[in-house]
Amino acid sequence: MWPLGVAPETMSALNDLALTVEEREPGRFYWLLLEAVHDTGSTADTLGYQPMRVAARPQPSYSSALALGAAALKQVAATARHPGPSDSA
Repeated sequence: MWPLGVAPETMSALNDLALTVEEREPGRFYWLLLEAVHDTGSTADTLGYQPMRVAARPQPSYSSALALGAAALKQVAATARHPGPSDSA
């Protein structure tokens, strides 16, 4: 199984991911990795996002949740397939 349960061939481009932190209850912070949703029928210049990975447990501070989320994003980036010269981009 791949880290975070995502096989490289099913992952979005890394520039289509975002990291955010939510305080769902006072003092309970969760990191979220978000994946861009590409709506080909939309004419807007903005992207919508949907959750890709979410922290299993809350953290007591925004900064600790952000640090753990950044580590999760780094793990996703480390397993991402980067196109080579013979791959189409």
